[in-house]
Amino acid sequence: MGNLNKEVGVSSFKIEGRFVGFVGNLEEKPKRLRVATAEGECYIKLSKELRSSLGDVLQPGDWVEISGEQKRKYKTDELKLKAYQVKTTDPTKQEKVFQPPVAAPKTKACVMVCQKSSCRKRGAGEVCQAVSESIRDRGLEDQVAIKGTGCMKECKKGPCVVFMPDKSRYTGVAPKEVSTLIEKHFAAKLTPEASQRQLSPVT
Repeated sequence: MGNLNKEVGVSSFKIEGRFVGFVGNLEEKPKRLRVATAEGECYIKLSKELRSSLGDVLQPGDWVEISGEQKRKYKTDELKLKAYQVKTTDPTKQEKVFQPPVAAPKTKACVMVCQKSSCRKRGAGEVCQAVSESIRDRGLEDQVAIKGTGCMKECKKGPCVVFMPDKSRYTGVAPKEVSTLIEKHFAAKLTPEASQRQLSPVT
């Protein structure tokens, strides 16, 4: 037999009512809201992102609209509520919406340039500068990162460069070749105008 106490029902909810107070240590960020509704009082768990933004803003008596996710236990029929957005609804006050900030997507695309002494002697610094300029000229600063790395075990063939996420490795890269490599690996990210530029062949 499986675990009869598992969560079997997950759905969204929206509740309107009057904010009664927080549950938990305010100095350590409150973990739950206590809200009075037409059906009675209820306790709603706050998402971690909301805990730091509500403590100094909501006051007892404020009318609020809360939306989030609810889970119901199979065996106990216990209903658990978790808030992801809290909005004040009192018409006498300016409406405020509290929700976690949308995190910027993590940059997966990047150009890694070896920064160890052997590669730097062979021009890794100039290659790194060329990569930066090429990315900036094409408006890819928010999509492609530049990372300096440790030794890539190709010291005599430096400068060594790796393009992610496809892990393409190049050795002996010259600054004049960088533009072509950027176009080759990140063509899908370029605007039509940028992708139509003439490319110089890699030697």
